[in-house]
Amino acid sequence: MSTDDIKCTVGKTTFFQGENQTHPLFRIEAGIPCQDAREQASALMGYVRELTVIGVMDEKPMMIWAAHYLSALAKALMDDAELGMMH
Repeated sequence: MSTDDIKCTVGKTTFFQGENQTHPLFRIEAGIPCQDAREQASALMGYVRELTVIGVMDEKPMMIWAAHYLSALAKALMDDAELGMMH
């Protein structure tokens, strides 16, 4: 497969809206190979799991909030990779 055939993220997916849910705080960058984006999303979901377990077991709500934010990033990566695969 040539580099021209590699499907990449499109850079359309945003996450975590700012004040009044009208301004995206983050956006996935265009041009990330979809396979790389998926691998990163998978790694992030592993961290989400660990942070959630630690947060619950050690009664540390900040860990659960960190997991919440990381899971949103992982979802955005997957969503944008999916858009890239359709192009």
